[in-house]
Amino acid sequence: MLFARRIVSSAFSRQQARPAAACAGLLVLASLASAAATAGVPAAPPAAAQPFVATPAALFGPLFVRVQMDALLTDGKAFPDAVPKVPPETILRRYRADAPRSHAALRRFVESNFSLPTQAHTPPALPDKSLEAHIARLWPLLTRQPAVPPLYSSLLYVPKPYVVPGGRFREFYYWDSYFTMLGLIADGHLDTARDLVGDFSYMLREYGHIPNGARTYYLSRSQPPVYYLMVGLLTQDPATGWSQHLDELEREYAYWMEGAGGLRPGEARRNVVAMPDGSLLNRYWDASDTPRDESFRNDVLIARASGRPRAQVYRDIRAAAESGWDFSSRWLADGRRLTTIHTTDLVPVDLNSLLYGLESAISDGCAARHDSACEHSFAERARRRREAINRYLWDPVSRYYMDYDWRHGRRTGELTAATLYPLFTGVAYIKQADAIGGITQVRLLQQGGIVTTNITSGQQWDAPNGWPPLQWIAVMGFRRYDQPALAHEIASRWLATVQRVFVNKGKLVEKYDVEHTLPGGGGEYPLQDGFGWTNGVTRALLGLYPDLLPDGRTAATGVN
Repeated sequence: MLFARRIVSSAFSRQQARPAAACAGLLVLASLASAAATAGVPAAPPAAAQPFVATPAALFGPLFVRVQMDALLTDGKAFPDAVPKVPPETILRRYRADAPRSHAALRRFVESNFSLPTQAHTPPALPDKSLEAHIARLWPLLTRQPAVPPLYSSLLYVPKPYVVPGGRFREFYYWDSYFTMLGLIADGHLDTARDLVGDFSYMLREYGHIPNGARTYYLSRSQPPVYYLMVGLLTQDPATGWSQHLDELEREYAYWMEGAGGLRPGEARRNVVAMPDGSLLNRYWDASDTPRDESFRNDVLIARASGRPRAQVYRDIRAAAESGWDFSSRWLADGRRLTTIHTTDLVPVDLNSLLYGLESAISDGCAARHDSACEHSFAERARRRREAINRYLWDPVSRYYMDYDWRHGRRTGELTAATLYPLFTGVAYIKQADAIGGITQVRLLQQGGIVTTNITSGQQWDAPNGWPPLQWIAVMGFRRYDQPALAHEIASRWLATVQRVFVNKGKLVEKYDVEHTLPGGGGEYPLQDGFGWTNGVTRALLGLYPDLLPDGRTAATGVN
């Protein structure tokens, strides 16, 4: 197995167009110190301190800090995605010489030295085109061909075509891609699905883990480990696929379990937590403790207002980004304010359910290879994780799964749609699944589908929003535990919501308000359309439930 740390030193040498960027990152070390002069704003970390390759913050130091803190560009992700026209050291030399003081002068300087990104626009629906036809039309528009990234770009190289979500998201994202693949396969694009698995396999070999997305600034963290699910989609017998990708599956597992050795009860290291009885569970975590490149200003302001050690706030923000739920009341100590974020204190239901699935997949893959020692080793790991999940994350009084605060030795008490993951991966027992079915119908199932939480905080992973991946997790979980009527009802309400917005707006969006069957809202950026995982889940659900093929209505809900 290959741990991420073992490949850091050679990351540049194996990436085309990266060696010069590494050198440029080192050249700006002296310049970075001046960024600290900005009151309350940390200097961007030096390139040598980056976990992998130099990010834009490291390459452009004081210029990066000023552009982001001055909110020069409306979207905080735009400058990290910009492509320098000349080497970073040249740009920094010009910046020191030109000393652009006004907002307008700084804008001119940036535009003359960088190619700014554009939105990945998707077209509106054509008249008289069905939802299915619109999704089919979007696949080629969201597909990108592999190419060596421009010199000094933050984009990471991958060898095969890939699919982007759309809008401001111009690169692929890890967990998004699994849900996108569901629709690609349903629409007959198996080759594209195989290409996506090939790209993620490349990432595992290249970096020792699959990053949050295909950008240098995402390399310090991963996202929910769904690679094994992606591999399982490619063959009729998932175990056969797992046996063919065992090396990559074990690399991913090694990444998530790095630091487990020698942990004592009540301790945590990297992504691993030793529970009070010594059993090992996992948390979301990030190798960096600086503001995110793509949301630098927001992170600085949150940390500044928190009154807490800023490095810890930054790591907790980054850890929430690794979860994919950025942001949600489930990560906030007071359930409301981002200044109270404490993601790394929590042992989450969804992550540990997926890691149980990964352990089980490796065991099945080893069995297909007739490697009994490996098979039994990973089966035992899965067994121990399942017991720990049900000991610490299942609440017998509330009768649902919830996150566990390992620092304080207690469950959080909050009901979220993450409680559905143990059904999706098979962690739950029958009585638990029955109880979750009941609580779902009472508290999570809304007019338009499964709501993320019952708290309206203004964060996008809270009420009233519902998200495509959570609908799929719910439907497949209840199907697995012989609750087909509930699974059908969730699919029916969700598809009616997607269809209603499609008819009214001519597009599919990344999230929906499932309480009012409208486009979703909240979060750090405007609602994006496209949208990869919405297309995927919608198309896959239509394949599962032909009776719900949309004319805008279903007998179950009557939603138009």
